[in-house]
Amino acid sequence: MKYISTRGSAPELGFEDTMLTGLARDGGLYVPKSIPKLSQADIRAMTGLSYEEIAFRVMRPFVGDGFSEEEFFEIIQRSYAGFRHSARAPLVQLQSNHFLLELFHGPTLAFKDFAMQLIGQMFQVALRRREEHVTIVGATSGDTGSAAIEAFRGLDAVDVFILYPHDRVSEVQRRQMTTPKDSNVHALAVDGHFDDCQARLKDMFNDFDFRDSVRLASVNSINWARVLAQVVYYFSSALSLGAPDRPVSFTVPTGNFGDVFAGYIAKRMGLHIDQLVVATNQNDILHRCLSTGKYQKNMVLPSLSPSMDIQVSSNFERALFDAYDRDGSAVSRAMEALSHKGGFSLSQGVSEKLGQYFSSNSASEEETLATIKNCFAKTGELLCPHSAIGVNVAEKSRFAETPMITLATAHPAKFPDVVEKASNLRPALPERMADLYERSERLIRVENDLIKLEEIVKERIKA
Repeated sequence: MKYISTRGSAPELGFEDTMLTGLARDGGLYVPKSIPKLSQADIRAMTGLSYEEIAFRVMRPFVGDGFSEEEFFEIIQRSYAGFRHSARAPLVQLQSNHFLLELFHGPTLAFKDFAMQLIGQMFQVALRRREEHVTIVGATSGDTGSAAIEAFRGLDAVDVFILYPHDRVSEVQRRQMTTPKDSNVHALAVDGHFDDCQARLKDMFNDFDFRDSVRLASVNSINWARVLAQVVYYFSSALSLGAPDRPVSFTVPTGNFGDVFAGYIAKRMGLHIDQLVVATNQNDILHRCLSTGKYQKNMVLPSLSPSMDIQVSSNFERALFDAYDRDGSAVSRAMEALSHKGGFSLSQGVSEKLGQYFSSNSASEEETLATIKNCFAKTGELLCPHSAIGVNVAEKSRFAETPMITLATAHPAKFPDVVEKASNLRPALPERMADLYERSERLIRVENDLIKLEEIVKERIKA
């Protein structure tokens, strides 16, 4: 299996090099040169298997010879051993033909654990074999950072630096990043919003002298391995509802487009997905683009769902690459227009191709609170604000005859103030995290400045 850049001029890489490289040297994102296909018989044969066994069968074609079969299955087993639900990603029925996919039973209570725990194990095996050390720098709107720190803390072959927007994540998200004591993990509070953090991350990768001197790697969703790990729960949940002999639909609350792009890959692999619905908050650039064909940045508005407060959705570039018939030069022109002009327009043909796979809608702040309140009153299920946006949009979008699965991306206890405001019930953290608010924090406040960020990384690596 080979991987190519969405901008067309970076060298092809195998899986392991793609994973360790992250962003391509031409500024693009790596995608598989071709999408492996699973037959209906292949999919049907996964019925009744454990999550780990499904994960092995779904991901194995993408890994190639990067890991042996035995080695890869052991990696998968270690990755999900710490999840607190035997199904790993259980389904809960909300009402007739509407189901919630709970993705928050991992170590940091968010869907990012599915990918990050796997990447942590794969990095460890690959770096040990190569006898190498890397520096991981990630940008987070909240959950990626805590999941990355949890996955890589204490590993000798890795230093981890997480950039998060100062005062724009929940207190639980912040404390999950700032309270670990391991010397190889560092939380950097950047003045600005998530798009600023993401932009500085990409700047670091495009500063080749810095990139090469610190052996820079990334675990953001620009890393293909992140997307690959998320493909699995589309298969596991659809199988629970009768796939491949019954079509299913998914609604995905998303800001950076990685989670819903994983659903697109599942569909391309052969999973019978009817709708892939993109659910956004008031920072609705994805909904506006899919509805009008115009991708135009606005101001990032702070919201009740901070992990979706994004205007530059990195993984949308992967979808554009396919919509442009894998023309890297066309993608490069669009990304250049986004950088210099704040946006770009899609041709009718490209819009129609995206529309074959994706639909979209948004939920207001008021709708988010009302959905939390109503869902709890009717079903007893407490939703985090991001999951509530998914449920709200799913109800606007779903067809009664097709099962709809809404992705619940985080535990409600990660956003206790919002949930309490909506439901009058303050969700408690799991017992293993009960003392989170009492732990001492360790963070570095830094300006939104590339040179200063690079200096901090170099200093802390040397320390």
